[in-house]
This record gives sequence, structure tokens and C-alpha cells, in this order.
Amino acid sequence: MSRFWLFLRSLLFVLLMVLATVIWAPFCFFFAPLPYARRYYWTSRWNVFVIWAARAICGIRYEVKGWENLPDAPVILLSKHQSAWETIFYLAAMPRPLVFVYKKALGYIPFFGWAIALLRMIPIDRSKGRDAFQQILVQGKKRLADGQWIIMFPEGTRIPVGKRGKYKGGGARLAVETNTLVVPLAMNSGECWPKNSFIKKPGLITISIGKPISPEGLDPTQLMQQVENWIESEMRVISPAVYARMPSHHATEP
Repeated sequence: MSRFWLFLRSLLFVLLMVLATVIWAPFCFFFAPLPYARRYYWTSRWNVFVIWAARAICGIRYEVKGWENLPDAPVILLSKHQSAWETIFYLAAMPRPLVFVYKKALGYIPFFGWAIALLRMIPIDRSKGRDAFQQILVQGKKRLADGQWIIMFPEGTRIPVGKRGKYKGGGARLAVETNTLVVPLAMNSGECWPKNSFIKKPGLITISIGKPISPEGLDPTQLMQQVENWIESEMRVISPAVYARMPSHHATEP
């Protein structure tokens, strides 16, 4: 497929996504009085639409391996992060409402910020240092007790395909502090929706869900090491061609 045709498809997709956002965000205010579960459901219909549009217009398909590994219990999901795609997908696809830990400043973005304010997400001010984790811990306990799942990206930012960022321990620390199961997630969305790229490429995104890891008897460092080992090993399973092309030392650089 020519780059020009890819550009046109990507342009159409972005215009449609922006239009959907402008239309849907004001509707979210009408959902505010609804019970949380209904509010979450209707707000996340935007996510369902965007994932559908990415497939219909840009040819971005997906498959999920390991649905059976998701327990019917409170969990903290720790995921590989390559693209905006998974932040949209997870919210609509997971069987329980998800709580993202996000930068407080994002809440001030018109439309986007209004919607996430309705969904009991956890805003943090990273400039507060240790106090930022206390915000996560206090609110995280409440969300888990309410039956929601918390999702975090240990690498902290989107990492290019085939590379490994520095895994930060906040998610593991939260799991240990709350004695909550951790579920690792590997996915290769960057192959179709690369970081900072306007062009969206057709292809198949694979999301692989690992078995739950208990924090029992582990400290945060040990728990995060298990999560990192599983994710990075699984990445070589779902993106073998990418890792085969890269020197081994490049695959570990942030």
C-alpha cells in the first residue's frame, strides 16, 4: 500500500475521531447523574467507536490471548505501552471498569478531560514526589474496594517497538501495599499505531494476558521483576519479526 493512500486513510480516521470526540464529550455530561456503572458504559462507547473506526478505516485488527487469565477479583493490570491504541482499547474491552493513573494536567484538556473526570480515574501531581504515590495508594484502595481494576504502564511512557523502557515500581508497590493480584499484559500496538506517528498502518495487534501474580511474600522490586520478565519474554513471542531484526542490546534500551 502506497504511503499516500496510508496518509489519506489516517487523515480520515483522525478527522472522524476528532468529530466523535467533539460530539460525544458534551453528551457525557448527561451521563453524570447516572449510577457509576451506567455512566462508565455510556462514556466508553467513544472508545468502542474509535477501535471500530481504526479497524474499518485503517485496517488495524486485534486479537486477545489469555482472557481466561483474568480473575473475578480485584487486580492491578501492568501493561506494555507502545501507543495510544491500548489506552483506548483497554477501557472498552476489560470485563470490569478500569481506573487509569493519569497526570492531573490531562484533566484540563477540553472534551477529553471532561470525560475522564466522570470515570473515577486517579489524577496525580508528579511534582509532589512521594506524596504522589500516597495519592495513588489512598485512592487505589478505594477503587479496588469498589470492584474496579487499576491499570498502570510501568515504563511510564510509550516505548518504540522492540525496545524496553525502565520499569518503574509504583504499580508493584501498590500491589504489595494492598495485597492485590497483578496481571501482566504484553501487546504490540506500536507496529500499527507507532508513537508520534500520524500514519496508521494496517495489521494485527496482539494483546497477551498473563497469569495473575500474587504479591504474597514478595517485595515491590521482586514483584516488578517478575512482571518485567514475563512481559519482555512475551513480546518476543507476539512480535518475533521485530525482535529478530534488532541487535539484542538495542532491544533493551529505553
